[in-house]
Amino acid sequence: MTQDQYILAIDQGTTSSRAIVFDTSGNIKATAQQEFKQIYPQSGWVEHDPEDIWSTTLAVSQKAIEVAEKEGGVAGENGGKSVGEGGGESGDENDEGSGGKVVAIGITNQRETTIVWDKKSGQPIYNAIVWQDRRTAEVCQQLKTQQLETKIQKKTGLLLDPYFSATKISWILDNVEGAREKAEAGELAFGTVDSFLLSRLTGGLVHATDATNASRTSLYNINSGEWDEELLNIFNVPHSLLPTVNDCAANFGVSDKKYFGREIPILGIAGDQQAAAIGQACFDKGDTKSTYGTGCFALMNIGKDPVTSSKRLLTTIAYQLKGETTYALEGSIFIAGAAVQWLRDELQMIQSAEETESIASSLDDTKGVYLVPAFTGLGAPYWEPDARGALVGLSRGSGRAEIIRATLESVCYQTHDLMEAMAADASLPTRLKVDGGMVANNWVMQYLSDILNVEIDRPKVTETTALGVAFLAGLQAGIYSSLDELRQTWQSEKRFLPSMAEEHRAEKIKGWERAVTNVLRGCSNIDKAP
Repeated sequence: MTQDQYILAIDQGTTSSRAIVFDTSGNIKATAQQEFKQIYPQSGWVEHDPEDIWSTTLAVSQKAIEVAEKEGGVAGENGGKSVGEGGGESGDENDEGSGGKVVAIGITNQRETTIVWDKKSGQPIYNAIVWQDRRTAEVCQQLKTQQLETKIQKKTGLLLDPYFSATKISWILDNVEGAREKAEAGELAFGTVDSFLLSRLTGGLVHATDATNASRTSLYNINSGEWDEELLNIFNVPHSLLPTVNDCAANFGVSDKKYFGREIPILGIAGDQQAAAIGQACFDKGDTKSTYGTGCFALMNIGKDPVTSSKRLLTTIAYQLKGETTYALEGSIFIAGAAVQWLRDELQMIQSAEETESIASSLDDTKGVYLVPAFTGLGAPYWEPDARGALVGLSRGSGRAEIIRATLESVCYQTHDLMEAMAADASLPTRLKVDGGMVANNWVMQYLSDILNVEIDRPKVTETTALGVAFLAGLQAGIYSSLDELRQTWQSEKRFLPSMAEEHRAEKIKGWERAVTNVLRGCSNIDKAP
């Protein structure tokens, strides 16, 4: 590989489209980001205009390539040049005129979000229905009543929920005039966001996706590696709508010359959480990553054999390379960084998240105070949507600092619950790789290590989602020779080792379990308590 080769990673997210150009060592050479409009037609409905997704993606991709190849530095929030900003992760200020060239494109995307478009014109027939959308909850409940969830879980690794794509597709076909007839006639195409962007980038020539995104539709059999006819019948989706499913590193086509002044091969695709796991080099069985943003997504590599979770975790495809599939368990925590936002915005206890590190460090403990941040219910392993948050253990001596520290601790305790659920299905990881905005807090990372009793690794490049698809595209391009080489490219910025006495750790976890029990008792679900 040569240093003058760059890779463009398109990171199309829920609220913004981003583009990051990496060099072959995994360093960021340029970034660009642009937000787009969120559409809420009714309560519980969330949509995006597919043309907004496309236009912002194209704009940031063009700007990032321009900056990386010609000027060095960073493109700003709205596509304007902002050379040398971005705090060390956006490239070296002295890279101007470095002469690197983008030789491959990778795409990572918000998963499950559903788009249906006309095959001839390429025009969407309805807005993108976003993964957060709940409009098909009643349909999912009807399918549960028909005792179909177990069958669907065995085939797909997923639970019956509006979160996934299948019921969204069917809703569009049933609610857009003439759509089902056109679908039956083979005139329409379905795709998750990666597939839609791929179609646009290639001038409508390619209708494909990768195995990770296919595995999030509820239509793809993760055991046989194909679209499942029985699932298509259950969800009433014609086969003709579906894209070809490729490996995550594959020849997906080339970009139309009009977009970047030349054709650039598109060589890697993965859904965002899987891409983050790849960016964290989670290539061995038991390797686990946890992303701390508003909430938290954890993925554990479980190897070549899928495991049906006994704790209602999701079984999903981690990645597929050279026709060989590697699987993962996935679990989510609803509230992580959002709890710190609550301290700042609603309680006004802090002015910035950065303050919490020194405040937490100033205390020996919380004096028995626990926060259970069930503001939108509890995720794995409790799965209680009706649970609500609670501060427990308050005394006359409890104050602002104790509540702030309890908030940070709650993220660590919830991760412990999630890791215990994964251990019940597979094994307990000996090391956890972390990313996301919250991992900048050293106190939280140390406490996380103490409570989990495992090593915590924070990477040098925290843009792991984009880095993951850059890795995939680089593999296909021959820039990287193997997963072993990617392991060597991944670099740890800081490692946290457990130092808490086992007796003290057990006492802290027991207090947390009592707090959760109180919350579950309050919503009449004591049977789900630890």
